[in-house]
Order: sequence, then structure tokens, then C-alpha cells
Amino acid sequence: MDLDKSMIGITSKPYIAEIDLARVTRFAQAIGDENPLYFDETYAADTAYKGVTVPPTFLVALGSNAEFPLKWDFKRMLHGEQEFIYHQPVRIGDRLECTMAVTDVYDRVGKSGTMQFLVLDTEMKNEDGVLAAVARNTIIYRPAQKGAY
Repeated sequence: MDLDKSMIGITSKPYIAEIDLARVTRFAQAIGDENPLYFDETYAADTAYKGVTVPPTFLVALGSNAEFPLKWDFKRMLHGEQEFIYHQPVRIGDRLECTMAVTDVYDRVGKSGTMQFLVLDTEMKNEDGVLAAVARNTIIYRPAQKGAY
């Protein structure tokens, strides 16, 4: 399947991501970040965040639960870029309703020919329906190899 602009606006089914201390702690350990802002309530209370929050890149761990109506050839996909846009802190105990959407599709010419780029935004809203964050993922969709099976 090739990508085209008609895919812009297609969304996943909403899903819930629960932010729990064990998962945040494992993530922080995995990336080697021992900042007490992620697990020490006393320390975090005296910061600008006024409480424990998640590491900035933690949201990447929440996008894998999306059920998307499109079927892509995963062998042609490369991770291109990741961006996190926070509208408010994400905290331990938050239940975020997440929805992934195609927000852009465009082409660029590279050494191996024209490559397609797919931009996926996962909006994450808190229990009050307020947008907490957006995780933006740009995927490079490589050209189909001629003669490949």
C-alpha cells in the first residue's frame, strides 16, 4: 500500500493509557534517567511541576496500543522523528484517553527514489477531556522494492 493525502484525518479507536508508578520507574531506569522528579513525591512537590511527573519521552510507550484501520507494510517503515508536545504535566495515576490520527502525508526524493512520509499524532486527554499532550511520530515509508515478494 502506498500513502496518499486521502489518509489525512483517519483515526484509531480511542484507547485508555493508565500511568502507574511501576511503569514510569521501569521506563526511567531503562533510559538511565534517575531524576527524582519521576518517583520522589517530596522532591517533586517543590518543583514547578508541583508533583511527580513522567520523563518527557515516556509518551512513546503509550502509542503502541492504537488499533488503526489502515494496513501498512511494516517492512517498508522506518522511524523518522519523534516529538512530544505537552499542554500540562502527565502524572502518576492519570488515565489518558488516546487517539492516533494521520495528520500529514508527503513525499521527498532520496537516494533510493521517492520516499513517502507519514505523520501520526496521538492526542492524549485527561479524565476531564482536557488535552494533556500530543505524541507526534514521523515515519519514513520506503518505496516498494521491484522484484521483492
